[in-house]
Amino acid sequence: MKDSFLPKKYREYLGLGAEIATALAAPILIGYYIDVKFQTTPVGVLLGAAIGLFLFFLVVFRIVKRFGS
Repeated sequence: MKDSFLPKKYREYLGLGAEIATALAAPILIGYYIDVKFQTTPVGVLLGAAIGLFLFFLVVFRIVKRFGS
């Protein structure tokens, strides 16, 4: 019986895409939650977006280093 439905390369790329999406989305959503909880309207989302962009670049640089380019 097969180990997985998707070939190894597809699983790897799908994981990379999920990692990039999470690095961007999670800090923004956390910032939104903080804004709602403490009524600090744009501060949390903006801070979350800045952190998300920083994490995005870290993930991209790590991917480039890993795959060599």
